[in-house]
Amino acid sequence: MRFIAEKNVYNQQSNNLQMTTTLNRREAFLEIKNVTKIYPTKKGPFTVLDDVNLIVNQGEFICVIGHSGCGKSTLLNMVSGFNFPTSGQVLLEGQPITKPGPDRMVVFQNYALLPWLTAFENIYLAVSAVYADQPTAQKRAITWEHLSMVGLADAADKKPPQLSGGMRQRVSIARALAISPKVLILDEPFGALDAITKEELQEELLKIWNQNRCTVLMITHDIDEALFLADKLVMMTNGPHAKIGDVMEIPFPRPRDRTRIMEDPQYYQLRNYALDFLFNRFAHDDVG
Repeated sequence: MRFIAEKNVYNQQSNNLQMTTTLNRREAFLEIKNVTKIYPTKKGPFTVLDDVNLIVNQGEFICVIGHSGCGKSTLLNMVSGFNFPTSGQVLLEGQPITKPGPDRMVVFQNYALLPWLTAFENIYLAVSAVYADQPTAQKRAITWEHLSMVGLADAADKKPPQLSGGMRQRVSIARALAISPKVLILDEPFGALDAITKEELQEELLKIWNQNRCTVLMITHDIDEALFLADKLVMMTNGPHAKIGDVMEIPFPRPRDRTRIMEDPQYYQLRNYALDFLFNRFAHDDVG
């Protein structure tokens, strides 16, 4: 009887483990699985990324940080479908990413707007390509909605050279969000902006993200930016053979208030931990 009871307990535990494993698989919205990236060079194979593993849940805001050359952009280019692993897989909702697609939109630091088109036309071009079967009136309505969302309805007829850097980045963000991507990929989107404009756009990005909660992957070199925006901070070791060295959970509740966060002692504990990771444990070796 005792053996039967223990066997039943074991079976129940096994069933629970199987259910948990299945549940975890279902929750793996975006998975970077055993990814290695090797480039051929004249001096032989050059390993940029080495056995990288990361699971991103749907709706999470993830910031990726690390020294130059650690493979941050290479990693995100694999998610966007512009680059591919030498080994391993990048999976979105269980399916391998094999090419770029409108379910993954990228916002670049240099805006990537067509200078001969107006702000409205830059957004409409993307909307029209993705929603080709929709009536023109519907596509225009989507374009106006997202221009208004980033506060640029009054600048709709201006071309990129007539816009400030912050306004151009607003157009880029509106264009990316207008086609309702599953994953928004941000490659240092505020790196070229002055400090005041940068903070304004960070606030604006959070407001927009709070409305739709799409999954965000963002490269940054700014620890303060990451602590304000992200749910998790993914810290990369130095390249070559870069890996994910640590993943920091950012505990501040949403919606976030910058002043309140910066008055929290935990903010500086997290900041110092990230600084120590980047500049002590994984500092560049400048010798030679």
